[in-house]
Amino acid sequence: MPPSREPPIEPLDAALYDRPSVTVDVVVLTLRGGCLEVLLVRRKEHPFLNYWSLPGGLIWKGESLDEAAARVLRHKAGLEAEVGRTRRPGGHPIYLEQLYTFGNPNRDPRARVISVAYYALVEQSHVREISEESALFRLLLRDEENVAEIYDAKGKKYSLAFDHAEILAVAVRRIRGKLSYTSIGFELLPERFTLRELQAVHEAILQKKLNKASFRRKMLASGLLQPTGEFERGTGFRPAELYRFRREV
Repeated sequence: MPPSREPPIEPLDAALYDRPSVTVDVVVLTLRGGCLEVLLVRRKEHPFLNYWSLPGGLIWKGESLDEAAARVLRHKAGLEAEVGRTRRPGGHPIYLEQLYTFGNPNRDPRARVISVAYYALVEQSHVREISEESALFRLLLRDEENVAEIYDAKGKKYSLAFDHAEILAVAVRRIRGKLSYTSIGFELLPERFTLRELQAVHEAILQKKLNKASFRRKMLASGLLQPTGEFERGTGFRPAELYRFRREV
């Protein structure tokens, strides 16, 4: 019996469909002074001229989404990253993960633009404001309104371009959700850290104070921490023991 033939594929009439542009936007988060901060760039063109926005850009021809996100990080934030890979000793690559796709038809006043958002968690020593056109801003999530807000070092609030405030809110909620069952918070810490610094990461992400004793008991019992036998230096108080994340767990 001859094999059955597949039915012919109907040609797609492209004229019947929108041809949206596709971009990537990257949420670069770090911890500085006990606060969660985001790296933003100043727009040099309309729309939203001189507004602060997430580092982003159009997908290049023949480029995958992950490649585009890594390129944006490299060119606009001076960071090397690899999607899905946790930080290695020495600090590279940083952790980069796809977040969500934002496709509101009116999110860009120029044309239909779909944005695939990513987030990167970066220990503060690797983040730098690489020019006058990029800066770190304090990030707060207003839970009751489900929106993210940004403030400069003097406490001045800024509006963000496009729907980037919504993207930031989704990123913070995603990280909060993963904080209790993954090791994602360690990506914001140096290779060696104190329990005080670890608690500061959790408090900054959750935006609330945690009980010191119960937090330390939980972390020490988790099996995720490896004592280094070393202590912090140059402190004006009793030096705390340094730990590292046990990555094989």
